[in-house]
Amino acid sequence: MNHKILFISLGCDKNLVDSEMMLGLLAQRGYEFTDDETQADIAVVNTCCFINDAKQESIDMILDMAELRKNGAISALFVTGCLAQRYQEEIQKEIPEVDVIIGVTAIDEIVDALDAFFAGRKENHYKSLLEKPLTDVKRIVTTGGHYAYLKIAEGCDKHCTYCIIPKVRGSYRSVPMESLLKEAEALAFDGVKELIIVAQDTTVYGVDLYGRKMLPDLLKELCKIENIRWIRILYCYPEEIDDKLIRVIKEEPKICHYLDLPIQHGCDTILKRMGRRTNRNELTEIIGKLRKEIPDICIRTTLITGFPGETDEEHETLLEFVDQMEFDRLGVFTYSQEEDTPAALMPGQIPEEVKEERFAQLMELQQEIAFEAASSMEGRSVEAMIEGKIADEEAYVARTYKDAPGVDGFLFVNTKRELMSGDLIRCRITGSHEYDLIGELEDEFTE
Repeated sequence: MNHKILFISLGCDKNLVDSEMMLGLLAQRGYEFTDDETQADIAVVNTCCFINDAKQESIDMILDMAELRKNGAISALFVTGCLAQRYQEEIQKEIPEVDVIIGVTAIDEIVDALDAFFAGRKENHYKSLLEKPLTDVKRIVTTGGHYAYLKIAEGCDKHCTYCIIPKVRGSYRSVPMESLLKEAEALAFDGVKELIIVAQDTTVYGVDLYGRKMLPDLLKELCKIENIRWIRILYCYPEEIDDKLIRVIKEEPKICHYLDLPIQHGCDTILKRMGRRTNRNELTEIIGKLRKEIPDICIRTTLITGFPGETDEEHETLLEFVDQMEFDRLGVFTYSQEEDTPAALMPGQIPEEVKEERFAQLMELQQEIAFEAASSMEGRSVEAMIEGKIADEEAYVARTYKDAPGVDGFLFVNTKRELMSGDLIRCRITGSHEYDLIGELEDEFTE
C-alpha cells in the first residue's frame, strides 16, 4: 500500500494522544505518513472546538485541506476530533470536500473508514459517548520520544457553565489501571523518560471503575517502571486534592513537584456562576497546604477573564488573588461564548476589548511575578531534561521539573559536552531571561 497520509493534530494534549493512537492503527495497516502536503494523497485533520480560537484554527485547517481536495492534490479528506463530533452536519453541508467524518469515540474505526473509502464507500463513523476509552493500541509518539502524555480518562462530569466538553466527550470514563500500566511500560521500552498524566480531571481517576479516587495508587505503580524518570501531573481540580495524593507526590522521588490546578477565577461570585466547586478561601487553603507540605512545589494555573457579568470590582478581586497567590506559572484565556452552554445565555456578556484589556492586566502582573521567580532561581542546583541542541552553538535547550513542555519556559545550558534529548543532567542556574533560565553543568558532570 502506497497511500501517504498527512496527519494534522490540533488542540490539547489529550487530543494528541488520540492522534497518536490513530497513527499507530494506520501504521499497523501499512499506511505511510508525510509532513509534506505535496507528497500526501490523504489528509486527516484531528480538530478541537474548546474555545473560539481553537474552533477557528480547526475550520481554517479543514478549509486549507478542502482546497487541496478540490484541486485534486489529495484524493481523500478525513475530519475527526471535537469539532467533528459537535458539528457533523454543518461540516458536511458547508464543506462538501470533506469525505468522511469520525466522532471522538470512533477513532478506532479510522482504518475501516479508509478501507471503505478506497473501496468506493464514504461512511461516517460515530459511536455512543458512553463508549469505553480506547486502550491497548501501539501509539506512535510524536513528541520527540523522551516524553509522552498518558491519558488516564476520557470525558468529564463537572459541567462548568462555560464548557462544552461533557457534551462533546461524554461523561467521565477512567481507563482501567492494568491498561495504563501496560501502555506506560511500552512507552518506557520505546525510550520515554517522562510521563505526563492528563485527563479532563486527573484527580477523580478511578471513581467510576473502582468506587474511589485511585490516582495515588496509579502513580505509585507507574513509579515502579524502571526507565521512567519523571512523572508530571496536569489538570488537578483543587477541590479533589486530598492528603493521600499530596503524600504520594511528596514521597515518590520520580514525581515532579509540579501541579497544574485549573482554578479559573479568584472571586466567589464568579466561581459560583461558572459552576466551579471551590471558593477563594478553599483555594487559598489548598494552595497553602501544598506549599507547606511540598515547599519547592511549582503550581501552574489557568484563569478565565471577562466571564459574563464580571464587574470591574470582580476583576480587581482576581488581580488581588493573583498578586496574593504568586503562582509560579499562569495561563489566561479570555472568555469564549460557546453555544449550548449555560454561560452563553447569561446576561452581561463582556465586550471583546474589555476582555483583552483585563487579559493584558493579568498577564502584566503575572509577568512581574514570573520574572522575579526566575531570577530567584539563580545559584540553585536543579535536575533538568535535555530537549535538544541549539544549532551551531555549544548550548542545549532543557526543562526543569518546573517546566511542562509546550506551556512553560526553558533552561538554556552552556556546555561542550555531547548530550542527547532525554538525558537528565544536574545543572547550576547562573542567570535568567524573562521566563527562561540560563545554566551550566555541575562539575561532576563535566569531562
